[in-house]
Amino acid sequence: MIATPADPNDSEDRDVSVAALERGLMGRRVRKLRNRLGLSQEEFGRTFGIPAVSIRQYEIGRYMPPPAVRAYLKVIEAEPEMVKRVIAS
Repeated sequence: MIATPADPNDSEDRDVSVAALERGLMGRRVRKLRNRLGLSQEEFGRTFGIPAVSIRQYEIGRYMPPPAVRAYLKVIEAEPEMVKRVIAS
């Protein structure tokens, strides 16, 4: 299903599917969380045990994080310091 059709007056524009839009919005959410915490992709990955390569792929919207990772990201959003403490112990 197409979320945003291509502009017919722009030969370089492409349709955007609903799935691609969802991946892009999730990527933005991950990037904003990481930036709010003041961490690079590598630091975020090390801190929370998610490979930096995966963080990169999520942020550019190439892949949607699996459901368990999406749930974990919600916990990190809500309580980043608690997550750091739990992982450190």
